Amino acid sequence: MIHEITKLAPRNKRGMRKGRGESSGKGKTSGRGNKGAKARQGTYIKRGHEGGQTPIFRRFPKRGFSNHDFERRFYIVNISDLNGFDSGSVVDALALKEKGLVPDMKQPVKILGDGKLEKKLTVVAGWYSKSAFARIGEAGGVAQNAAGQPFAFPKPKKIFVPREPVKKIIAAEPEAAAAAPPAAPAAPAAPAAE
Repeated sequence: MIHEITKLAPRNKRGMRKGRGESSGKGKTSGRGNKGAKARQGTYIKRGHEGGQTPIFRRFPKRGFSNHDFERRFYIVNISDLNGFDSGSVVDALALKEKGLVPDMKQPVKILGDGKLEKKLTVVAGWYSKSAFARIGEAGGVAQNAAGQPFAFPKPKKIFVPREPVKKIIAAEPEAAAAAPPAAPAAPAAPAAE
């Protein structure tokens, strides 16, 4: 059938030639509308531009706080990916980059515990999950931090326990002093005998 013969053939249709006058089928303005920046060649309108009007991201007030700029970012490598290295080798960021496990060395590497480690390796990374740290040790390897020192998790922070409020004891001394009778005047001293 003809539809089976021409099934994979491309469409026999000429592309639209813009900017070639009225006879091109797109008219005088070639589908660009009227005048202005968008009708010119090589123009670029940035996202959010409102034609010179103050854009919405400047009209609205800025409230709140985000930790996005201060977030610690890592390249993630699973423990199962380390089986491609030879037993006894040192696995650091450069070795991971050569293997194609991380794109570059701009961020530290974090090792996660997904999978099973079958090699004895010395792993140098910025951070480890607790399961990955345990599996490296079970395989006979060593986990080191970025400085090449043995990795250790920080001590857990103490949980804040609020103390019970202390009751203030109001002194009753002024009231007691007002209720007490006035003291008797002291007797004059007797003259000394000659």
